Amino acid sequence: MTLCTTIDSPLGELLLVGEESATAEGGTALTSLSLPGQQGAAVVEEGWVHAPEAFAAITGQLRAYFAGSLTHFEIEYAAGEGTEFRRRVWDALETIPYGTTTTYGALAERLGLSRMAVRALGAAVGRNPLLVVRPCHRVIGADGTLTGYAGGLAAKRLLLDLEAA
Repeated sequence: MTLCTTIDSPLGELLLVGEESATAEGGTALTSLSLPGQQGAAVVEEGWVHAPEAFAAITGQLRAYFAGSLTHFEIEYAAGEGTEFRRRVWDALETIPYGTTTTYGALAERLGLSRMAVRALGAAVGRNPLLVVRPCHRVIGADGTLTGYAGGLAAKRLLLDLEAA
């Protein structure tokens, strides 16, 4: 069963989508976290169950993050959709420490990818279904500029400013 809820944040109303889980605290594994106006954002579908209580642990962590008192999320993710390559890139995003940034090229190098694969890596970063909690906002251009963010560059800047990155 697909569960969903929305919460207010400094970025606007976030849509959280998840699946029931026997192992997750609160019983929900997150499958999507979308920002307002995000490219490819999840849209509530018929049959989804609005269940704010199922996301209590996750929303508590998000509120603490936005308040500046949480630097690492402890959230169970559902496997979700994505190729093996995308999942590998998404896993690498989680290794970027709070308050820091890395470049697409450095991330590709860390994964052992060729320079030719940087564009594919960028596309995988852009398809991250778990914005904020899987920190794709910490990936920037080689020259230090903010590039590409499904939630928009203003949201990316806000998140990096919050983390003082």
